[in-house]
Amino acid sequence: MSDAFARPGEPQVEGFVADGYDKVREVFQKLVHDGRETGAGVSVWRDAREVVRLSGGWADSSRRRPWSADTLVQPYSLSKSFVTLAALVAVRDGSLALDEPVARYWPEYGVRGKDRTTLRHVLTHRAGQPRFPAEAAGLDLLDDAGLRESLAQAAPEYVPGTSLGEHALTYGHLVDGILRAGAGTTLGETFNEVVRPALDLDAWFGVPDDQLGRVADLEYADPDWPHRLHAAPWLQIPDGTLDVERANSRAWRQTVFGAVNLHTTATAMARFFAELTAEDGPVRTLLGPELHAELLAPQVTDFDEVFGTRITWTLGFVRDHGKIAKGGIGGSAAWWSRRHHHGCAYLTRRLDDHSRAAEIAAALGDDLTVVGED
Repeated sequence: MSDAFARPGEPQVEGFVADGYDKVREVFQKLVHDGRETGAGVSVWRDAREVVRLSGGWADSSRRRPWSADTLVQPYSLSKSFVTLAALVAVRDGSLALDEPVARYWPEYGVRGKDRTTLRHVLTHRAGQPRFPAEAAGLDLLDDAGLRESLAQAAPEYVPGTSLGEHALTYGHLVDGILRAGAGTTLGETFNEVVRPALDLDAWFGVPDDQLGRVADLEYADPDWPHRLHAAPWLQIPDGTLDVERANSRAWRQTVFGAVNLHTTATAMARFFAELTAEDGPVRTLLGPELHAELLAPQVTDFDEVFGTRITWTLGFVRDHGKIAKGGIGGSAAWWSRRHHHGCAYLTRRLDDHSRAAEIAAALGDDLTVVGED
């Protein structure tokens, strides 16, 4: 193994790679050296040990704080996988059921064609609410109650269960509303008090005061990046979700906006995915065998209008013949390789496309096609 990698005058890449993983180091070093990456972490886990841990670039906008293995960063939609787990904990406990109408728990929600919407529809992005309604345009990003209420009052864009589109910003608020009504708890409480400790995750919805110093500042690779996204029409309401000034604020980091603002490390995400499918792993222990199987099983295959391609969703992940994965807009991604049996994560603060993670994946023999909304 090696501990640091850089030629004189180049940005430093810290960490280690086990024998056989030098190609990952070479690809990551080039990304940092060429300026395509200004702050990121890479982790690979195999056979219950971390075989790659690399950190490169800076964690802050002023470029004074080097990225380290314990740097926390917001990976956008990768967050959704952990919203799913919070919902399934309530199903495990009998407070919710996957195929009962949400209106059974949340009567205010069952209006304007949503009376038959189920939790399974929500978790598989078929609830017909892939974006917040126009009526929510004047709401602040942090108006949690107002945004939930806007979803409860709105008509779905299509009959629930009949079409597919990742619920890009609404996913967490929908699950949070269902948890509040049906389980008497919140998304943040369920994740931070049940899911996070059970899985021993270095990850937070609502970063506590004593962890704020570890959080990386987000930055655009190109100021025009938010406007070039295929998913842009689904990200306009509420205003500010792609505004790095808002994303880098203490208020945002300490709120819970479940669809996008988990804060975590590359090591935590790679280990989570490495353990995700294990029959003796912590996810199966948390959920039990039946719900664990539901979590990983293909639920729907169709054209996803937000991704702009045909896709297979499980209850919380994208699945194909090669991987079980989830990515986030801006370039972060994590996955379990069904071919090579390793868990991997590439988390970045430099908001751009997924080409960097894809190059890391290729160095491992993996294919990251369709992991996030570019």
